[in-house]
Amino acid sequence: MLTTKWTNEIDFSNPLPEYPRPQFVRDSYLNLNGVWNCLVTEQEGYPTRFPNSINVPFSPETELSGLNHKLMPNEYIYYKKIFVLPDGFNKGGVFINFGAVDQIATVYLNRKEVETHRGGYTPFKFDITQYLKKGKNTLVVGVKDMCEYNEFSRGKQKTNRGGIWYSQQSGIWQSVWLESMPVGGLESVRITPDYDNSSVRFDYKGCQDVEVRIYDGMTLIAKSKKRVVKIPNFKSWSPERPYLYKVVFRARGEYIKSYFGMRKFSIDIDGNGIKRLFLNNKPYFYNGLLDQGYYPDGYLTPPSNEAMENDVLFAKEAGFNMLRKHIKIEPLLWYHYCDVHGIVVWQDMVNGGGKYGLEVSVLPFIGINLDDTNYKTFHRKDEKARKLYYKELEEMIDHLYNCPCIAAWVPFNEGWGQFDSANAYEFIKKLDKTRIVDTCSGWHDRGKTDVISKHIYFTPIKVKAGDKPYVLSEFGGLGLKISSHTFNDRMFGYKIYHNKMSLTKAYERLYRNTIIPQIKKGLSACVYTQISDVEDELNGLMTYDRKVIKIDVAKLKEINEEVKI
Repeated sequence: MLTTKWTNEIDFSNPLPEYPRPQFVRDSYLNLNGVWNCLVTEQEGYPTRFPNSINVPFSPETELSGLNHKLMPNEYIYYKKIFVLPDGFNKGGVFINFGAVDQIATVYLNRKEVETHRGGYTPFKFDITQYLKKGKNTLVVGVKDMCEYNEFSRGKQKTNRGGIWYSQQSGIWQSVWLESMPVGGLESVRITPDYDNSSVRFDYKGCQDVEVRIYDGMTLIAKSKKRVVKIPNFKSWSPERPYLYKVVFRARGEYIKSYFGMRKFSIDIDGNGIKRLFLNNKPYFYNGLLDQGYYPDGYLTPPSNEAMENDVLFAKEAGFNMLRKHIKIEPLLWYHYCDVHGIVVWQDMVNGGGKYGLEVSVLPFIGINLDDTNYKTFHRKDEKARKLYYKELEEMIDHLYNCPCIAAWVPFNEGWGQFDSANAYEFIKKLDKTRIVDTCSGWHDRGKTDVISKHIYFTPIKVKAGDKPYVLSEFGGLGLKISSHTFNDRMFGYKIYHNKMSLTKAYERLYRNTIIPQIKKGLSACVYTQISDVEDELNGLMTYDRKVIKIDVAKLKEINEEVKI
């Protein structure tokens, strides 16, 4: 197994123990991560035995799970965990939270079916109050994962992995925890900074009688029951100065902690008449990395929260100001690290659909732009899966709305399972008017989008300013293999180099000869592929295990300081 520098530090009795939701912190928290019993079977239904053990929240396919079983489309995995609520834990209602379970999860408590959630990348919680018993409670979770054999969201997973498609994973892959709240308590808050009016808006779900307290450091600057609160002379959030205000909500006897940043993402015309992306009402160049969030020991699950923060800090220290979170929804702590350290995030929706074909592999490269209302062409014939896409899209936006770092939503990438993109654009804008939308990243742009979004790896990069900001949303992919730090002996990269010096020089040529000169022509953002190697893909700036940085970081930072408007 290829290990990371965090692999051997894991406490399997209590992995990933940190409170997983910094954007909405309750004081009631019982982490259920750790060793569970499990059964893999072809039979659907509540099991009578659970003969194996698994380390939750690591997927059964991973080494860190301890199970090392590839779940097949005809199989189910059933998890079992016995827990006892601490005295005084129940404040009136008890909820079980799952960060993510891939793909279909049915939850049982004390042999009673609670509910089923569909979708492998979005969080969910169920009210289990009525099913609880005094003393020991038996929790069972049954999971079915079809990977690419249905049209649900699957990301870059494939049963037969290789190239740009990665090892499948299934089951519970983010933290599981219990929380309690008073009956009629505050369920959630939507926080919307209004940069131009020096204010912030709070929209509550559940309890409406809420007092909000806003802190500038340790100083209380506002206490109000109003939905809109003024913050005169506020401090802006930006990558250069990621200032965060602390918030405490008082409702039904609870004190719930959160935070927000005062920032504005918009599009306007610069002094030279070019459409640009703006941050806080000023033209701003987003210089980023593609970030897929895979690890060799845990696949989509990081071995520790320190591992997630490590990637964010590397990007920051290397001089980047943005990460494009590619085809994955991370645990909320990852976005928190971006908020705290000052990294802007462009967030992809996870792709689904049937088996992809010429619509993604050939036709875009010969200039053919396809009509994505033709579901057959894009392998999106399953109506239930199309409806589920929108359900998951809304869940993702609601889940991540309060993260100051997120500047853009990307509903479709390179035509993978794309459909009705014009509708998706309008759907997102109704949910969130504060961010930009890169509707069809790469190709098959149907006109409803905020940016011109191109992926260019093989042909010359030539920017032409238009009626929208021009975004190079993928490019680069320069590969270098570091022996003893690879997933296997295969190698995928768009251009191959043989040592750190040649890779560094190639990167410098690419930026100084191509990227930087075209900023004045209208280039408004760029996303280099990629932050780390992933399985066969050896085009990362770091190795897959994060043990080797493959490029001269001092030179990287020097170049990145020139990548600006």
